[in-house]
Formats: sequence, structure tokens, C-alpha cells
Amino acid sequence: MDKMLYVSMTGAHNNTLAQRAHANNLANISTSGFRRDFEQARSMPIFGDGFPARVYAMSERPGTDFTPGAMQETGRDLDVAIGGEGWVAVQAPDGGEAYVRTASLNVDALGVLRTGNGLPVIGNAGPIAVPPEQKIEIGQDGTISIRALGEAPNVLAEVDRIKLVNPDLKQMEKGTDGLIRFKGAEPLLADATVQVTSGFLEASNVNAVEEMTAILSLSRQFELQVKMMRTAEDNSSAMARVLQMS
Repeated sequence: MDKMLYVSMTGAHNNTLAQRAHANNLANISTSGFRRDFEQARSMPIFGDGFPARVYAMSERPGTDFTPGAMQETGRDLDVAIGGEGWVAVQAPDGGEAYVRTASLNVDALGVLRTGNGLPVIGNAGPIAVPPEQKIEIGQDGTISIRALGEAPNVLAEVDRIKLVNPDLKQMEKGTDGLIRFKGAEPLLADATVQVTSGFLEASNVNAVEEMTAILSLSRQFELQVKMMRTAEDNSSAMARVLQMS
């Protein structure tokens, strides 16, 4: 009976992990540029002294859905999104490079260009620093131009260029911090063919109906696993009574 109980317990535990993955997707349905995580379950045979007749359930995250989200117009000059394929390079908290598809940019008190969640945007030679300005414009190729304080409206100066990359998606992975990174050891090279669109943000690619349906299905599976555990307990109690009678 303990084997039946353990099989049910592992199934219920992994149902909970799977629900957590879908709940995280659903919670980020309004997060710009969010990429939903896939989730799957598989059977793992148990090998031991006897024949591997039993299998335990295992839930895992096989990958990330890199399908682009819908473009949402904001009208804000510092809101940028990739038009087509490609990524914007940013500096991760650990100092390495990470990549985003869209960002609501701003300039901090030190003049560093950052994403909405505070990550520095990488340019030709590291994080981009913007001098004091009246206006910032971002071109399709990622070029950042400013109108300096006191300059005429028609005078623009180029200060840097956002690093845009276009790697093979098979070499990209999503970390536990939600950032997308390249699997290779070296940072990616800039790709001049990638273009950004100013005044737009890319929405999350999460489908609320699919995620809710998956959560409900996993909830029913969890209930079945709990019923099996109760059945195992009842069988164990019945067997104990039989032994007491004998």
C-alpha cells in the first residue's frame, strides 16, 4: 500500500508544481514582453530490486514560448518594441548581458538609460549614458539622438546606439529571474538588420483562456490523486483489521 500512496503523492506534488507554472503565466498576462513558460508531465519508471512495473509522475518546464505578443501603441517616445525578429540588450543584475523584446525606457538621475524595471540598456560600449537634454529620439536602427539643453529645435546630436541582436531562438533560455539569456559563453554581436519601433510596447504572449483551462484540468487531477491517497489509507486500515482478526 505504501507504494500506491507514494505514486499518488508524487502525482499530487507535481500537479501542484504544474499549477504554479500556469499561475505564474496568468499573473504576468499584463506584463509587457513576458514570454510564457511551457509545462509538461512525463512518467518516470522506478528501478529497484524488482521489475520496474510502477512509474512516478514528474512535471517539468521544457522551454519557453518565444511567440511575439501584440503591439500596443502608447505614443511615448521612450517606449520601444522590436519590429519583427530580434532583441534589445540590457545589463542583468549579475553584470552579464540579458535580452528583452520591449521596454519602457527612462533616464535616471545619473543619466543612465534604463528599462522600466531598472536594467541599464547596453549601447556600443556598455550601458548608455545620456547627457542633459530637452528631448530624446530613438531611431529604427536603435540610434539615440538628443536635443541638448539650450539648443535649437532642429539641432540633434547622436549620443549612442542601442545594441540590437538577432540570435537563434534555440540558443536562448529563460532564467529563474525571468530574463532571457544566450546559452553561449560570449556576448552576442550587434545585428544591423534588427529594427525597433518607438511609441509601442509588446504585450505578453500569454493566452488567459488556455492558462485557466490548464489550471482547472490540473486541479481535477490533483483531486483524483488525493482520492487515491485516501483509498490507499482505507486499504491499509482494512488490511490491519484483517491481521488483527487473524
